[in-house]
Amino acid sequence: MKNKTKLNEWGYNLLTPLMRLLFRLWYNPKIVGKEYIPKTGPIIIAGNHKHLYDQCLAIMATKRNIHYMAKKEYFEGKLAWFFRLVGCIPVDRGNEDDVSKEIAMEVLNNKGAIGIFPEGTRNKTYDRVLLPLKYGAVSMSYNTRSYIIPCAVTGDYVFRSKNLMIRFGVPFMVEEHDYPKYNEMLREDIESLIRENLKDTNRSMDEELQSRNQDTKNK
Repeated sequence: MKNKTKLNEWGYNLLTPLMRLLFRLWYNPKIVGKEYIPKTGPIIIAGNHKHLYDQCLAIMATKRNIHYMAKKEYFEGKLAWFFRLVGCIPVDRGNEDDVSKEIAMEVLNNKGAIGIFPEGTRNKTYDRVLLPLKYGAVSMSYNTRSYIIPCAVTGDYVFRSKNLMIRFGVPFMVEEHDYPKYNEMLREDIESLIRENLKDTNRSMDEELQSRNQDTKNK
C-alpha cells in the first residue's frame, strides 16, 4: 500500500498545476487562511461538501500532495483512471471500510496529507448547514498524531464567480479518545468558517443552502 500511494503521486504532480490554473481562470475562487496548512507533517484537511469540485479548491491552496478519500463508485466509471492517477483512496460507503482507512493512515504515518469530507457524502439538503459528521477524521488524527485543518467552501461554481470561497481554520489534534467531543469541535469550526465566508461575500445562509447541487442541476 505504501508503494501504491507513492506511485500515484506523479500523476497528481503532473495534473494539478493545470487544474489550479484552469480553476483560477474559470471560477475565480478566493482562498482564505491557507497559511494554516502546515508545509510538512501529517495533516487531515476536513471540510463541508456541497459540490463535486470542492476538493479542487483545497488542492489549489497548497503545493502538498493531498490524497482525497472518494467513494468507490468514482473508480468504476469512465473517469476511474483519473481518480487512480491523482492518488485518491476509494471508500466503500456501504460498509465499514477498513482497507481505505488503513491506506489513509499509512499516508499519515508517512507524514503525508489526507483530504476527507466528514459528512460522508455531499449535503444535498436545503435546510441543514452540515450533515452529522462521521468519526473518520478524528479517529485518524488520534491514531496517527495528525493535525486536522478544518475548512469550508461556500459560493457559486459559475464562470468568474464573485462569491466562491474556501476558508481554512486553526489546526487541532485529537489528544484523547473522546471522538464525540472532537467531532463536535470540528463541526463548530466548519460552521463558523461557513458563516465567516458568508459575511465576507454578503451572502445569506438561505442563499447558500439553495445553491447546492449546482453540478447536478446543470446536467
